[in-house]
Amino acid sequence: MSRATTTTATSLRHRVRAPQADELERVPWWRLLDDVERSRVAAEMQVAQAETGELLCRIGRPATLWFGVLEGLLKMSNDSAVGAPITFTGVPSGAWFGEGTLLKRENYRYNIEALRKSLVAGLPIATFEWLIERSIPFNRYLMNQLNERLSQFIAAREIDRLTDPDIKVARGLGALFHPVLYPGVGEVLRITQQELGYLVGLSRQRVNEALTRLQARGWIRIEYGGVRVLDLPGLQRAQPHDLHAPAAGTGT
Repeated sequence: MSRATTTTATSLRHRVRAPQADELERVPWWRLLDDVERSRVAAEMQVAQAETGELLCRIGRPATLWFGVLEGLLKMSNDSAVGAPITFTGVPSGAWFGEGTLLKRENYRYNIEALRKSLVAGLPIATFEWLIERSIPFNRYLMNQLNERLSQFIAAREIDRLTDPDIKVARGLGALFHPVLYPGVGEVLRITQQELGYLVGLSRQRVNEALTRLQARGWIRIEYGGVRVLDLPGLQRAQPHDLHAPAAGTGT
Protein backbone atom coordinates (compact mmCIF):
# COMPACT_ATOMS: atom_id res chain seq x y z
CA MET A 1 0.00 0.00 0.00
CA SER A 2 1.02 3.63 -0.34
CA ARG A 3 2.76 5.06 2.71
CA ALA A 4 0.16 7.82 2.80
CA THR A 5 -3.59 7.50 2.62
CA THR A 6 -4.53 9.82 -0.25
CA THR A 7 -6.93 10.28 -3.11
CA THR A 8 -4.28 11.48 -5.52
CA ALA A 9 -6.40 11.59 -8.66
CA THR A 10 -8.65 14.18 -6.95
CA SER A 11 -6.19 16.06 -4.75
CA LEU A 12 -3.55 16.62 -7.42
CA ARG A 13 -6.17 17.73 -9.92
CA HIS A 14 -7.34 20.41 -7.52
CA ARG A 15 -3.79 21.66 -6.92
CA VAL A 16 -2.63 22.06 -10.53
CA ARG A 17 -1.41 25.36 -11.90
CA ALA A 18 0.27 26.70 -15.02
CA PRO A 19 4.05 26.21 -15.29
CA GLN A 20 6.38 29.12 -14.66
CA ALA A 21 8.96 30.15 -17.25
CA ASP A 22 11.91 28.71 -15.29
CA GLU A 23 10.05 25.42 -14.86
CA LEU A 24 9.51 25.11 -18.61
CA GLU A 25 13.25 25.63 -19.12
CA ARG A 26 13.86 22.56 -16.94
CA VAL A 27 11.86 20.35 -19.33
CA PRO A 28 14.52 18.50 -21.39
CA TRP A 29 12.53 18.56 -24.65
CA TRP A 30 11.35 22.20 -24.35
CA ARG A 31 14.20 23.60 -26.44
CA LEU A 32 13.42 21.17 -29.27
CA LEU A 33 10.09 22.88 -29.96
CA ASP A 34 9.35 25.80 -32.25
CA ASP A 35 7.51 28.93 -31.10
CA VAL A 36 4.04 27.64 -31.99
CA GLU A 37 4.65 24.35 -30.17
CA ARG A 38 6.04 26.11 -27.12
CA SER A 39 3.02 28.37 -26.95
CA ARG A 40 0.59 25.45 -26.90
CA VAL A 41 2.67 23.42 -24.43
CA ALA A 42 2.98 26.38 -22.06
CA ALA A 43 -0.78 26.92 -22.20
CA GLU A 44 -1.75 23.29 -21.62
CA MET A 45 0.94 21.82 -19.36
CA GLN A 46 -0.07 21.37 -15.72
CA VAL A 47 2.20 21.53 -12.67
CA ALA A 48 1.49 20.37 -9.11
CA GLN A 49 3.25 19.53 -5.87
CA ALA A 50 2.87 15.82 -5.04
CA GLU A 51 3.08 15.01 -1.34
CA THR A 52 5.05 12.06 0.03
CA GLY A 53 3.09 8.84 -0.59
CA GLU A 54 0.72 10.30 -3.17
CA LEU A 55 0.01 8.32 -6.32
CA LEU A 56 0.29 10.05 -9.69
CA CYS A 57 -0.62 6.92 -11.63
CA ARG A 58 -2.67 3.99 -10.38
CA ILE A 59 -2.93 0.54 -11.93
CA GLY A 60 -6.05 0.23 -14.07
CA ARG A 61 -6.68 3.96 -14.46
CA PRO A 62 -6.78 5.42 -18.01
CA ALA A 63 -3.67 7.32 -19.07
CA THR A 64 -4.53 10.94 -19.86
CA LEU A 65 -1.25 12.76 -19.15
CA TRP A 66 2.42 12.43 -20.01
CA PHE A 67 4.23 13.00 -16.72
CA GLY A 68 7.55 14.62 -15.85
CA VAL A 69 9.47 15.22 -12.63
CA LEU A 70 10.68 18.80 -12.36
CA GLU A 71 12.09 18.18 -8.89
CA GLY A 72 11.85 15.25 -6.50
CA LEU A 73 11.81 11.47 -6.53
CA LEU A 74 9.09 8.96 -7.48
CA LYS A 75 8.99 5.19 -7.70
CA MET A 76 7.29 2.86 -10.16
CA SER A 77 5.86 -0.28 -8.57
CA ASN A 78 3.26 -3.02 -8.81
CA ASP A 79 0.04 -3.35 -6.79
CA SER A 80 1.22 -4.83 -3.48
CA ALA A 81 -2.40 -5.63 -2.55
CA VAL A 82 -2.42 -8.57 -4.99
CA GLY A 83 1.13 -9.89 -4.60
CA ALA A 84 4.61 -9.32 -3.28
CA PRO A 85 5.63 -5.63 -3.59
CA ILE A 86 8.00 -5.00 -6.49
CA THR A 87 9.68 -1.68 -7.28
CA PHE A 88 10.42 -1.50 -11.00
CA THR A 89 12.48 1.69 -10.96
CA GLY A 90 13.02 5.06 -9.34
CA VAL A 91 12.04 8.21 -11.22
CA PRO A 92 14.22 11.22 -10.26
CA SER A 93 14.36 14.84 -11.40
CA GLY A 94 14.39 15.43 -15.15
CA ALA A 95 12.52 12.23 -16.01
CA TRP A 96 9.49 12.05 -18.30
CA PHE A 97 7.62 8.78 -18.33
CA GLY A 98 4.50 6.97 -19.52
CA GLU A 99 4.88 7.65 -23.24
CA GLY A 100 4.52 3.94 -24.07
CA THR A 101 1.21 3.73 -22.22
CA LEU A 102 -0.08 6.82 -24.03
CA LEU A 103 1.04 5.59 -27.44
CA LYS A 104 -0.79 2.28 -26.91
CA ARG A 105 -3.84 3.97 -25.37
CA GLU A 106 -3.67 1.54 -22.46
CA ASN A 107 -4.58 1.83 -18.82
CA TYR A 108 -1.68 2.08 -16.39
CA ARG A 109 -0.02 -1.24 -15.52
CA TYR A 110 1.95 0.26 -12.63
CA ASN A 111 1.67 2.70 -9.74
CA ILE A 112 3.75 5.85 -9.58
CA GLU A 113 4.22 7.11 -6.01
CA ALA A 114 6.06 10.14 -4.65
CA LEU A 115 8.85 9.04 -2.29
CA ARG A 116 9.22 12.65 -1.16
CA LYS A 117 7.49 15.95 -1.84
CA SER A 118 7.98 16.37 -5.60
CA LEU A 119 7.16 18.97 -8.23
CA VAL A 120 5.57 17.15 -11.16
CA ALA A 121 4.27 18.20 -14.56
CA GLY A 122 1.65 16.67 -16.83
CA LEU A 123 1.05 17.19 -20.55
CA PRO A 124 -2.44 16.25 -21.82
CA ILE A 125 -2.53 13.33 -24.22
CA ALA A 126 -4.05 15.49 -26.97
CA THR A 127 -1.07 17.86 -26.86
CA PHE A 128 1.34 14.93 -26.65
CA GLU A 129 -0.15 13.41 -29.82
CA TRP A 130 -0.21 16.82 -31.55
CA LEU A 131 3.54 17.16 -30.97
CA ILE A 132 4.11 13.70 -32.42
CA GLU A 133 2.19 14.65 -35.56
CA ARG A 134 3.99 17.98 -35.92
CA SER A 135 7.58 17.84 -34.59
CA ILE A 136 10.39 15.69 -35.96
CA PRO A 137 12.78 16.69 -33.12
CA PHE A 138 10.16 15.69 -30.56
CA ASN A 139 9.74 12.31 -32.27
CA ARG A 140 13.50 11.76 -32.15
CA TYR A 141 13.44 12.56 -28.44
CA LEU A 142 10.68 10.02 -27.87
CA MET A 143 12.44 7.30 -29.88
CA ASN A 144 15.60 7.85 -27.86
CA GLN A 145 13.56 7.68 -24.65
CA LEU A 146 11.92 4.40 -25.63
CA ASN A 147 15.23 2.85 -26.68
CA GLU A 148 16.96 3.85 -23.44
CA ARG A 149 13.98 2.70 -21.37
CA LEU A 150 14.13 -0.74 -23.00
CA SER A 151 17.78 -1.04 -21.95
CA GLN A 152 16.85 0.19 -18.48
CA PHE A 153 14.25 -2.49 -17.92
CA ILE A 154 16.51 -5.23 -19.25
CA ALA A 155 19.07 -4.07 -16.66
CA ALA A 156 16.34 -3.97 -13.99
CA ARG A 157 15.53 -7.65 -14.62
CA GLU A 158 19.18 -8.44 -13.98
CA ILE A 159 19.26 -6.35 -10.79
CA ASP A 160 16.17 -8.16 -9.47
CA ARG A 161 18.03 -11.47 -9.70
CA LEU A 162 21.10 -10.26 -7.84
CA THR A 163 21.60 -11.65 -4.35
CA ASP A 164 24.52 -9.47 -3.27
CA PRO A 165 23.07 -6.40 -1.47
CA ASP A 166 26.12 -4.24 -2.20
CA ILE A 167 25.80 -4.89 -5.91
CA LYS A 168 22.05 -4.25 -5.83
CA VAL A 169 22.74 -0.82 -4.34
CA ALA A 170 25.53 -0.11 -6.85
CA ARG A 171 23.43 -1.08 -9.86
CA GLY A 172 20.37 0.69 -8.45
CA LEU A 173 22.35 3.91 -8.05
CA GLY A 174 23.83 3.52 -11.52
CA ALA A 175 20.33 3.31 -13.00
CA LEU A 176 19.27 6.54 -11.26
CA PHE A 177 22.21 8.45 -12.76
CA HIS A 178 21.06 7.76 -16.34
CA PRO A 179 22.04 10.93 -18.29
CA VAL A 180 19.39 10.47 -21.01
CA LEU A 181 16.35 9.36 -19.02
CA TYR A 182 17.15 11.49 -15.96
CA PRO A 183 19.04 14.57 -17.18
CA GLY A 184 18.09 16.58 -14.10
CA VAL A 185 20.17 14.45 -11.74
CA GLY A 186 23.64 15.54 -12.87
CA GLU A 187 26.53 14.25 -10.73
CA VAL A 188 24.72 14.42 -7.38
CA LEU A 189 21.54 12.48 -6.59
CA ARG A 190 19.54 13.97 -3.72
CA ILE A 191 18.33 10.83 -2.01
CA THR A 192 18.20 9.52 1.55
CA GLN A 193 19.32 6.05 2.54
CA GLN A 194 15.71 5.24 3.45
CA GLU A 195 14.51 6.29 -0.02
CA LEU A 196 17.23 4.24 -1.71
CA GLY A 197 16.20 1.32 0.48
CA TYR A 198 12.63 1.57 -0.80
CA LEU A 199 13.90 1.46 -4.40
CA VAL A 200 16.25 -1.53 -4.04
CA GLY A 201 14.26 -3.48 -1.45
CA LEU A 202 16.75 -3.25 1.41
CA SER A 203 16.75 -1.79 4.91
CA ARG A 204 18.24 1.63 5.56
CA GLN A 205 20.97 0.01 7.66
CA ARG A 206 21.95 -2.39 4.87
CA VAL A 207 21.97 0.45 2.34
CA ASN A 208 24.30 2.39 4.66
CA GLU A 209 26.73 -0.54 4.74
CA ALA A 210 26.65 -0.85 0.95
CA LEU A 211 27.23 2.87 0.39
CA THR A 212 30.22 2.77 2.72
CA ARG A 213 31.75 -0.05 0.64
CA LEU A 214 31.01 1.74 -2.64
CA GLN A 215 32.64 4.90 -1.30
CA ALA A 216 35.71 2.95 -0.18
CA ARG A 217 35.92 1.55 -3.69
CA GLY A 218 36.00 5.09 -5.09
CA TRP A 219 32.77 4.84 -7.07
CA ILE A 220 30.76 7.36 -5.05
CA ARG A 221 31.13 10.02 -2.38
CA ILE A 222 28.47 10.27 0.30
CA GLU A 223 27.46 13.91 0.77
CA TYR A 224 24.96 15.67 2.98
CA GLY A 225 21.51 14.79 1.62
CA GLY A 226 22.73 12.74 -1.30
CA VAL A 227 25.32 10.77 -3.24
CA ARG A 228 27.90 12.05 -5.75
CA VAL A 229 28.87 9.63 -8.50
CA LEU A 230 32.60 9.38 -9.21
CA ASP A 231 32.64 6.31 -11.46
CA LEU A 232 29.31 5.74 -13.23
CA PRO A 233 30.55 2.83 -15.41
CA GLY A 234 31.83 1.14 -12.25
CA LEU A 235 28.40 1.34 -10.63
CA GLN A 236 26.58 0.17 -13.74
CA ARG A 237 28.85 -2.85 -14.29
CA ALA A 238 29.49 -3.73 -10.63
CA GLN A 239 30.15 -7.40 -9.84
CA PRO A 240 30.64 -9.04 -6.42
CA HIS A 241 34.37 -9.59 -6.95
CA ASP A 242 34.85 -5.85 -7.57
CA LEU A 243 34.11 -5.03 -3.93
CA HIS A 244 36.41 -7.72 -2.60
CA ALA A 245 39.39 -6.84 -4.78
CA PRO A 246 41.68 -3.94 -3.75
CA ALA A 247 40.74 -0.56 -5.20
CA ALA A 248 43.14 1.04 -7.67
CA GLY A 249 46.15 2.51 -5.91
CA THR A 250 45.64 0.66 -2.61
CA GLY A 251 48.04 -2.19 -3.32
CA THR A 252 47.38 -5.89 -2.84
